[in-house]
Amino acid sequence: MSVLLRPPPRPARLAPDDVVRVGAAGLRTRPLRIVLSALGIAIGIAAMLAVVGISASSRADLDRTLRALGTNLLTVAPGQTFSGADAHLPPESLAMVRRIGPVQAVTATGRLDAKVYRNEHIPAGENGSISVLSAQPDLLDNAGVHLAGGRWLSQGPDGPTVVLGAGSAQRLGVGTPGPRVWLGGTWFSVVGILAPTPLAPELDSAALVGWSVAQRLLDFDGSPTTIYVRADEASVEQVRDVLAATVNPQA
Repeated sequence: MSVLLRPPPRPARLAPDDVVRVGAAGLRTRPLRIVLSALGIAIGIAAMLAVVGISASSRADLDRTLRALGTNLLTVAPGQTFSGADAHLPPESLAMVRRIGPVQAVTATGRLDAKVYRNEHIPAGENGSISVLSAQPDLLDNAGVHLAGGRWLSQGPDGPTVVLGAGSAQRLGVGTPGPRVWLGGTWFSVVGILAPTPLAPELDSAALVGWSVAQRLLDFDGSPTTIYVRADEASVEQVRDVLAATVNPQA
């Protein structure tokens, strides 16, 4: 007895013109689905383009900010003593840092024991955590510091003057240059207010007086507490590695 094996039936396939007719029927009978599908695709493409655009814009803003502030600023600070007080760097440390080959500029501030108040009637403990710092004349040019209003400290003998950081001006209620503040038992005229300083945020909550004025009126001994160093951009890491030993060889 022989068995006749027949090949399985071939699956039915739509002819190309039948596919077109079925697709067209779907478009006619379900127009809302077609609109929603197209809208979803369009929204997805727009969202992707928006994300790419935001990323490129943010990168461009960051590049502009870094170019404006500079990426070659190094800061040297001595920390604190065993008693918790701010330590001081040797007075000759500025000259020693200037002798480092790739260093382009050096400036400094020195912390003072004085307090600053809006007037002489404010209680001694209510100074708003504002630090009083002596500042070298070139701090404005070399530490990424900019003025929001007024002028920088004069090197001439124009009387006791002070420049307030952005935060300290707000705490003292000083919106524009001109008023006087009670600093270290002496009236100081506010001649300038700093813009916020991203590279040196400690200056935002400071009241800055001239280096020589601090020595003359506020018992400043000339020892810096923070040194700001501008180095050649190609040598920033090398300068950073030798700064600590340079400012304090015995450490």
